[in-house]
Amino acid sequence: MTSSLPAGLRERKKAKTRLAIREHAMRLFEEQGYAATTVDQIAEAAEVSPSTFFRYFPTKEDVILIDDYDPVIVEAIRDQPAGVPPVTALLEGMRSVFLALTEEEWASERRRQRIFQAVPELRARAMSQTVMAIDMLAGTLAERDGRTGDDLTYRVIAGAMVGVVMAITPPGTATFEEGDFRRLEEALHILEENFRLR
Repeated sequence: MTSSLPAGLRERKKAKTRLAIREHAMRLFEEQGYAATTVDQIAEAAEVSPSTFFRYFPTKEDVILIDDYDPVIVEAIRDQPAGVPPVTALLEGMRSVFLALTEEEWASERRRQRIFQAVPELRARAMSQTVMAIDMLAGTLAERDGRTGDDLTYRVIAGAMVGVVMAITPPGTATFEEGDFRRLEEALHILEENFRLR
């Protein structure tokens, strides 16, 4: 059945429900441990059904591992002017998203990262998501140039960029803070200058 709520209100309600599920999940993980927390407990705390939980997050792991900022960054990269080099498009896209976050949003992101740092199985799966990040970035950069994401040039560029980000803040070992943009920018420019990534 389709909701009778206006589209904008419906989307806000969905975002609020998603946030509530994640916030209650993180609280429970912190209070009683990740392994000891069940989906049923999270759903009960968030006052939703387990089936509603699974509409927002396919697994318990995904409550922590799904990065809600990825699709927003993709759009921000797409919005960069034509002809902007890949490194600049990535940096400006990330900057436009992360520097606009409120302190509350930064606090929630730090909390999410701390939890997956503390749970070995989450860290392992976070590493496996690197391939997905390369796919996402390659597709976005290629699309800007009217190419496809399986173009080897863009997959190599995306792989190099993701490698730089991991070198600065390896998954599970550090949180990405607002001040880290200077280091990331420096590192990506090293990549750009030494490998002519333009």
